[in-house]
Amino acid sequence: MRFIDLRSDTVTQPTPQMREAMYKAEVGDDVYGDDPTVKELEEYAASIVGKEASLFVPSGTFGNQLALFIHCKRGDEVILGDDCHIVAHEVGAASVIAGVQLRTLVSNKGELNPQDIESKIRGEDIHYPSTGLICLENAHSNGRVISLGNMSDIYNIAGKNNILVHLDGARLFNASAHLGVDAKDITKYCDSVMFCLSKGLCAPVGSILAGSKEFIDKARKGRKLLGGGLRQSGFLAAAGLVALKEMREHLKSDHENALLMGKELAKIPGISVNLDDIHINLVFFDMSKTDYDVDKLAIELYQRGIKANPPEDGIMRFATNHWVTSQDVYSVVNTIKELIMK
Repeated sequence: MRFIDLRSDTVTQPTPQMREAMYKAEVGDDVYGDDPTVKELEEYAASIVGKEASLFVPSGTFGNQLALFIHCKRGDEVILGDDCHIVAHEVGAASVIAGVQLRTLVSNKGELNPQDIESKIRGEDIHYPSTGLICLENAHSNGRVISLGNMSDIYNIAGKNNILVHLDGARLFNASAHLGVDAKDITKYCDSVMFCLSKGLCAPVGSILAGSKEFIDKARKGRKLLGGGLRQSGFLAAAGLVALKEMREHLKSDHENALLMGKELAKIPGISVNLDDIHINLVFFDMSKTDYDVDKLAIELYQRGIKANPPEDGIMRFATNHWVTSQDVYSVVNTIKELIMK
């Protein structure tokens, strides 16, 4: 049975081109630095985001936490949004790995106020922690894309105060597709960036951490310390190269299907969708005004060949991806109609 999987874009399967590239990949021991496919991936990845160097890491969370670990001293304070992925969905790792304190700000749907950030930068005082880093997220995990103007203002404030900026760009290329700009136009407003090769790009494993050569040299040792020193990882890097070279343009279709999903769901009485918030491939909706028990929706959808996560704080999220077609969107919406109106 074929399932329509809307749980996340992390569920994407590698394409036939990726499988072939993995099969044929030339590999070596990456910890020794002699895996040619990993080297090719890291050089190409750095070039497309305008950074000096990059590092292949196992996951997005690994990349973000490695960035905090390298950029900060233990006891430093990191300024970031209270709804960002590092705070909400990375298991409190910043306190365990980097030993940093997170100073969270209330965001406007993921966008941080530059003046709020400036007001929270610590001065020199024996009682204060040092402000070690500012973290941004674009595209945001709430499905919205942050404006370049906002990022530029924050980056300028950071530079004025000699503070670095790290960008959680797990869905960086979704953001660039939405804005209609090159990824470099986004990453010029950060000192380091993490982006995923999986999710919408369909690679089976891995993310990239990019920044200056000095930063990546330190991060390579930090990756080893954290248990991320991989061996013949060229097999995985080969899929990552296909992801970056062939799959970025396909993200626009995922966005179109997400907007279609949102528009069709909004036609169902009792379902509320903020269509203005659908910037990428994520659709959030509220079913509280229906008589339907939203907590059992995921179970009933699964019984009908649709995989979805249960609600979080009463809100459902559907994620379109490369393997979800427009026909699948209509099938899902019709199924929900049947469930609500039966």
